[in-house]
Amino acid sequence: MTTLLERPEDMLRDLRNQLGPQAVLIGNEVPARNCNDWSASLPQTPLAVIRPVDAAGVAAAIATCRKAGLPFVPQGGLTGLCRGAAPEPGWVAISLERMTGIEEIDRASATMTVKAGTPLETIQKAADEAGFFFPLDLGSRGSCAIGGNLSTNAGGNRVIRYGMTRELVLGLEVVLPDGTVITNLNKLMKNNAGYDLKHLFIGSEGTLGIITRVVLRLFPKPRSTMAALCALKDYAAVVALLDAARSGLGPLLSAFEVMWPDYWEMITARAGVKPPVAAGHGLYVLVEAQGTDESIDAPRFQAWLEGLMERGLLADAAVAQSLAQTQKFWAVRDICAEFGQVLGPHISYDIGLAVARMDEFVTRCKAALADGIKGCESVYYGHIGDGNLHLVSWVTGLPIERQPKDAMDAIIYGLVREMSGSVSAEHGIGTLKKQWLGHARSEAEIALMRTLKAALDPDHLLNPGKVI
Repeated sequence: MTTLLERPEDMLRDLRNQLGPQAVLIGNEVPARNCNDWSASLPQTPLAVIRPVDAAGVAAAIATCRKAGLPFVPQGGLTGLCRGAAPEPGWVAISLERMTGIEEIDRASATMTVKAGTPLETIQKAADEAGFFFPLDLGSRGSCAIGGNLSTNAGGNRVIRYGMTRELVLGLEVVLPDGTVITNLNKLMKNNAGYDLKHLFIGSEGTLGIITRVVLRLFPKPRSTMAALCALKDYAAVVALLDAARSGLGPLLSAFEVMWPDYWEMITARAGVKPPVAAGHGLYVLVEAQGTDESIDAPRFQAWLEGLMERGLLADAAVAQSLAQTQKFWAVRDICAEFGQVLGPHISYDIGLAVARMDEFVTRCKAALADGIKGCESVYYGHIGDGNLHLVSWVTGLPIERQPKDAMDAIIYGLVREMSGSVSAEHGIGTLKKQWLGHARSEAEIALMRTLKAALDPDHLLNPGKVI
């Protein structure tokens, strides 16, 4: 017979007495922010939100959840788009929002040790102030937490040069679903002592463990930044420009962002953006390069562009003359973060494709959406240099709950599968893409994922039902 003390609410109150009055919020105390991520889905209020300040607190939270038989979900900045950190009714959210701060910057090893709830922008600024550069960069940099960046293996703007988040991590501390704390705050670039366990948790979307601390790689601070917005006649010219950038700029190339004409029309006609190059071209590309000596790098970049103009590869181009102009160039690409205000309700997609087939996908997908869904519009853009295409689609006048998402998903992900792409390039799977995972992973791969999940979380209490 269950005693009063064994009720989940009483167990949670006992945990609050252990961790402190601000550490456990129950029932009506639960803030709205902990009820959903940034996905356009219905918020769900968890039974409680536990806010520990260290790994021991996370372990205590897990012990309470396990004793009460409560599913629990880790939460960071809650900027995800696939419900990977979203709770369900009756769950407990373990939020790392109080687990913030830079613990150490080791200049000799060029590393930074941080707590998992630390916002990405805080890390970027701390690296900059110490004379280093941390290259991970996302539009949600001020809100997203580094633990969430690791859990989704975030991509962003500079993957073409620095790689995904996975490439920027040397060590981590993680709490397993049974409460065991694994601490391996490794700073060594070379460490082949057995399995590299950190890769088990990076990209697992909080289904195999809760990341609590991280050792990040730092890089030399760029001493020069060059940027150009280029207009090109067609996608063949875009591929040629990418090849020229890789060979002509080499390791200086830090970003290669492509925008299709529908995107250009959207930002100029609806968002009021005044871009530095005129409309009417086939495609638009933002090229960024970062170097170590402005007196050498800037003339080299200028000469490289002039050579492309002489070859007739570029229809038009504008070169940033200052850091402020570079930021304005990036604003043309980052305006997509404001599509909610510009477009109204819409559905966002994040897919991976072979670079050579991007334009084929755009042409076919745009036509299929327009033909298959009455009134459906779509625009296309992305980090094409690393094979990542973004698109948004919508039917004007429909609220978000009436947008034909299922029909859009079927068309878009069906085409992704046909073209051997990925249904998620950088946002993860969560629950919103779970049914489409088989479009990008084989049955054998998914079975192995389930085996790993069962081995680490046999009771299926940590973020159940996500990814697989």
